[in-house]
Amino acid sequence: MASLDKEISYSNLKDLLAKGSGLLVDVRTKDEVDRGHISGSIHIPVENVESDMSLDAAEFQSKFGVVKPSLDSSELVFHCQMGKRGALATEKARNLGFKNARNYAGGYKEWSEKGGK
Repeated sequence: MASLDKEISYSNLKDLLAKGSGLLVDVRTKDEVDRGHISGSIHIPVENVESDMSLDAAEFQSKFGVVKPSLDSSELVFHCQMGKRGALATEKARNLGFKNARNYAGGYKEWSEKGGK
């Protein structure tokens, strides 16, 4: 199970997104994302996390339309449907040097149940 320093709660994620800061990465499949997603997130399937997070800053921005986070960013968050793939993506990112990457363990399921937008 992931430790708390690797996870972010619903309320903390909602606050982060309300400030307009942070990068939320949805690691679910395209079909899942097409059925609904958290507004402001970008889609990187879990199997592409290592290659996409290894892109240089210009390539990342060109591909996703957002600035690539720095290795020490505390505002890089991954999520999936219920937490497992998000945790895997978080570990992959940490192994690439994104030492503060976190997982929204509640995932899209919790977000949609709590009425997040």
